[in-house]
Amino acid sequence: MSHGTRRPVVCGIDVGSTNTKLVALVDSGQVVSRVACPTPRTAPGADIDADDLVDALEGLVEQLCGAELQVVAVCAAGVGEDGVLLDAELRPLTTALPWFDPRRQDLFRSLRPHLLDDDRFDAQTGPVLALVGWAWSRARTAPADAHRWSSLTDLASVRWTGRPFLSETLASRTGAWSSADRAWADDRVALALGSSGLLPEVLPTGGVVGPLASRRLREAGVVAADAVVVVGGHDHPVGGWGVHEAAPGTVLDSMGTAEVVVATTPLVVATRREHVDLAPGILSTGTTLLRVDELARNVEWATRDADVRRHVRDVLQGTEAVVAEPGTAWFVPGGRGGGQPSWADDAPRDPALRASAVLVALAEAGRRSVEAVRRAGALEATGAVSLAGGWTRSPGWLGLKEATHAGPVAVVGEPEVTAVGAAMLAARALGWRVDPARALAGGGVVSSR
Repeated sequence: MSHGTRRPVVCGIDVGSTNTKLVALVDSGQVVSRVACPTPRTAPGADIDADDLVDALEGLVEQLCGAELQVVAVCAAGVGEDGVLLDAELRPLTTALPWFDPRRQDLFRSLRPHLLDDDRFDAQTGPVLALVGWAWSRARTAPADAHRWSSLTDLASVRWTGRPFLSETLASRTGAWSSADRAWADDRVALALGSSGLLPEVLPTGGVVGPLASRRLREAGVVAADAVVVVGGHDHPVGGWGVHEAAPGTVLDSMGTAEVVVATTPLVVATRREHVDLAPGILSTGTTLLRVDELARNVEWATRDADVRRHVRDVLQGTEAVVAEPGTAWFVPGGRGGGQPSWADDAPRDPALRASAVLVALAEAGRRSVEAVRRAGALEATGAVSLAGGWTRSPGWLGLKEATHAGPVAVVGEPEVTAVGAAMLAARALGWRVDPARALAGGGVVSSR
């Protein structure tokens, strides 16, 4: 590929609920640059302005490359359920409703009587799914204006290529797609979105979408003339694929806004159970297994009390011991999609006990998720668990996770597992043979804005 005097790199993008991260990977597998910024929102914790997100991504690519690097392929992964309706110029007609927004609860309740909860679909029917966002966006858009629906994660790639598409692992997060049949459920699409004509083609993760055509990035000299866009998808399957490439058989426990447990199995798993959702295997004929639970929002709710917040902080930092016993049921975590947490009737008032009860309950929920994913994929019951995400920077939390899991626990050195997994997919599409262990070892130049 033509890149002049700049060093060619592949770019991996992670569009996160809180922050958007980019990494640049060279052909040896080393991360040589990384940047991040808060994911643009209309207000803290509120809707995402999709146009602002695309602008931010282009600015981040410029910052990532500086004066020395040039992107030859880009791949974006990220939030699985957020999206927007687009007009004929592929411009968003609404903001994107976040997957964790409590407004989804009422919307879902209005749809629920018409949704048969069967095992045809890859994800368990619930308020977090994209079909709830379809209904929200449809209610705010004139039907004549809507041309296509796009996931938030795929939007920049759609704009850069001019080709509306949906990554296959993101189709799995809609609640209306069966990867076993590679087909949409017309009744669900009609109910929530109105017309199947608004849905773009579904493309498998790892394939090439088309040329990267961004006037801004071309003029900045940060993309090669023949740069391409590669299909990414849902952040957790992409991150899980990357970790599996480095350590086959491991289960990834990724902890950020949500806790998502991910594993890859060579088996074709056709039936969901124990709240374990499915997605197609990435560059394989197997299955990706994942279970999603709320994490950060439960802690935020419990720590509205300043004394509880202080004890939670001290436990996470490792300066205070956990005083609640395993199995304590004083704290009831809120369910997916904005479900309200609560204290049990017999919960003590002591803030140290409450703080420990919250963290013990969440650690045990994570263990149950790992066990459920292993059972679903017929994986070794006490195999390795790889921990990733922002919570791994808390020594007290790591100690609690190590005590909770039955098997060996390791921390992934790379802080941006999803972005690096996406970069690895871009490299694979070009035929580069990157070392996955090196890519996920961590390090590299750190920059943020």
